[in-house]
Amino acid sequence: MSPKHVIFKKISKDKSVGVYMGKRDFIDHVNFVDPVDGVLLIDPEQLKGKKAYVTLSCTFRYGREDMDVLGIAFRREIFLSTRQIYPPLQDKDQGILTKVQDKLLRKLGDDAYPFFFEFPDNLPCSVGLQPAVKDVGKHCAVEFEVKAFCAESQDAKVRKRSTVRLMIRKVQYAPENPGPAPRVETNRDFLMSDKPLHMEASLEKQTYYHGEPINVRVKINNDSNKNVRNIIISAEQIANVVLYSNDSYMKAVAIEDSGDSVESGAKLDKVYPLLPLLANNRERLGIVLDGKLKHEDTNLASSSIVKEGVLKEVLGILVSYRIVVKLIVGGIIGSSEVGVELPFQLMHPKPDTVKESELEDEMVFEEFKRAYLKGVIEDEDEGNVSPGEH
Repeated sequence: MSPKHVIFKKISKDKSVGVYMGKRDFIDHVNFVDPVDGVLLIDPEQLKGKKAYVTLSCTFRYGREDMDVLGIAFRREIFLSTRQIYPPLQDKDQGILTKVQDKLLRKLGDDAYPFFFEFPDNLPCSVGLQPAVKDVGKHCAVEFEVKAFCAESQDAKVRKRSTVRLMIRKVQYAPENPGPAPRVETNRDFLMSDKPLHMEASLEKQTYYHGEPINVRVKINNDSNKNVRNIIISAEQIANVVLYSNDSYMKAVAIEDSGDSVESGAKLDKVYPLLPLLANNRERLGIVLDGKLKHEDTNLASSSIVKEGVLKEVLGILVSYRIVVKLIVGGIIGSSEVGVELPFQLMHPKPDTVKESELEDEMVFEEFKRAYLKGVIEDEDEGNVSPGEH
C-alpha cells in the first residue's frame, strides 16, 4: 500500500482563515533550505471585506516571557516576512505551484490560495534549552512559526479569533559524507619518573545518530611510576548562546565512571560504551533539546552545522558534542588528572524520501493541534495570540 498523503491543517476560531501544509519539518541542507509552502483557505463571508495575510517568523527567546531586565524583554525576532494572500496580488494561475499545492487547490476550491516563503541561509535551526521542572514560562529557544490572519491592513490590530498559528521546525540531518573517525593521544611525564604515561582514545566514526551507543576505545601504556586509580569517560554537550549573550553551557549527558585502574608498568585496551539520551537527563536544567512541536516529545539537540561565511552571531544557539576521557592518577602528595577530548556529531539520519508518485492520491487531513502527551493538556488557545490582539 502506498504511504498516506498527510496534510496538516488548522482553522481559525471564526472560520475566516485556515492553513493547510504538507509537512511541518523543513530541512536545512546547509547549501539551501526547503521552502515553506502551503495553502490558505478563506471564507469571504467571514472576512467581511478584510484582507488575509500569512507570516513566516523566526524568534529567539531567552528566559520566561515575564522576565524583564531594565525594560528589555528577552525576545528578538531574527526573521519576519509577511505576504498578502487575499485578495491575491497576482493571478494564482500564473505562479509556480508545488504538487501538494496543486492538489490542495483542486481539493479545496476557489477560496483557496497558495503561499510560498524561502528561508534566508543564515537562520538557526529549531532548538531550545530544557526548562526547570517548576518553570511554567517559555524556555530559551529558537522557534519558527507560520501565522495566518485577517485584518483591515497588515499593521492593523488582529482579533484572536481571526488568527491561526502553527509551529514548524527547521532541522538538519547527518551529512552524507562525514569526516574521519576522531582519534587523539597524549603523553604525560611525572617528576621522579623516567618514562611517561601514554594514553590513546578513539571513536569508530565522527557522526552518531540519536539513540545509538558510542563506543569509546581507550588504550593506556603506563610506563610511569604512578598508578591510574580510575578512568572516567563522559559525553558532553556544549551550547553557546551567541545571539543575545555570550552564555555557554557545558553539560555531561552520559558518564561512565569505570573504577578501572592501571598499575605502574601495566597496559589497558578497553572499549567503553556511552549512550547520551534525553531520557537520562530529564531533570537537568541547561540541556539543549531539538525544537519540538507543542507537547510532542523530543531529544537532545543535534549538532550545529554552519554554512561557511555565515556570521555565527545570528545563529541563536550553537550546539556541539565531545567525548572526554579522564584518568585519575595517584601520587604520594595527591592525585592529578590526565585528559583528552574527542569531538563528534550527534544527529538524526536523513529519512528516506517518499516520492510524490508513491503517495496516495487521496489526502488525509490531520489537525495541526497536537495530541496530549504524558498528561499535559494543551491550551485550546495556545499559540493563537499575537501582539496587539484583542
